[in-house]
Amino acid sequence: MPGFVEKPQPAHVPGLVHLHTGKVRDLYEDDAGRLVMVAGDRISAYDWVLPTEIPDKGRILTRLSLWWFERVADLVPHHVLSTEPPEGAPADWAGRVLVCRPLRMTPVECVARGYLTGSGLAEYAESGAVCGVELPPGLTDASALPAPVFTPATKAEVGEHDENVTYEEVVRRVGPEVAADLRRVTLAVYGRGRDVARERGLILADTKFEFGYTGDAVGEGELVLADEVLTPDSSRFWALDDWLPGRPQPSFDKQYVRDWLTSAESGWDRHGAAPPPELPAEVVARTRAKYVEVYERLTGERWDS
Repeated sequence: MPGFVEKPQPAHVPGLVHLHTGKVRDLYEDDAGRLVMVAGDRISAYDWVLPTEIPDKGRILTRLSLWWFERVADLVPHHVLSTEPPEGAPADWAGRVLVCRPLRMTPVECVARGYLTGSGLAEYAESGAVCGVELPPGLTDASALPAPVFTPATKAEVGEHDENVTYEEVVRRVGPEVAADLRRVTLAVYGRGRDVARERGLILADTKFEFGYTGDAVGEGELVLADEVLTPDSSRFWALDDWLPGRPQPSFDKQYVRDWLTSAESGWDRHGAAPPPELPAEVVARTRAKYVEVYERLTGERWDS
């Protein structure tokens, strides 16, 4: 299966044990049993983690997640304990580290959609529903839904697709009480993000969250928001002024990367076995600018790093 063009080697830091390397983040455990998440500048497209990085991307995602964690804390607690890099960590970890409490993670991606696009649009075109949720007829790409919907998915390994599942499947996996909590909190956090984004001239089309519990099993203890939240990597943001249903919308993420990879200029066949090539400097710069722009528009703060 596709995955990393070249999988990075984890850093060796005294007192840390490397647990996992994901598409963007490396995960470690410290001597106290806390999780140390380090966001890199890696970028993925079409099930590949590309060989070219986007400068500052990891710091932007980290700072934006922290900004959002504060703004949804009245809806659900988060997992962050500290942002201080551990002693002996590489210098470039500064601004990329979240030291987090360990959680018993739920086995589903919690997705909320307020607009129809992406995999939801494809599923709707086939069945008139998304994850078993019936939707009105006549919707097109980027149509606003009558109300936000909870459309969960299974978690996939690097190089594999998440698979949309029904709410009933979530109930089967985690039980009715946990499923109800996940749906309720997912839609509440999406609603907060949607309202904040709209005030800043942005549409939050859809987003995904990860949750865990503080107890020894899923459903035990407190439900906690984990990983990242409402970033361009986990969410689809569109400019409100440019929104026009019936066509794909320009988005604040890796659109330039996808467009270049599928262009004749790249010379790459996304359906073939060969890994994607290095990105040109112009594509890297324009992609970085999109991440910076969405950070600045959401937070009202200038990106100065």
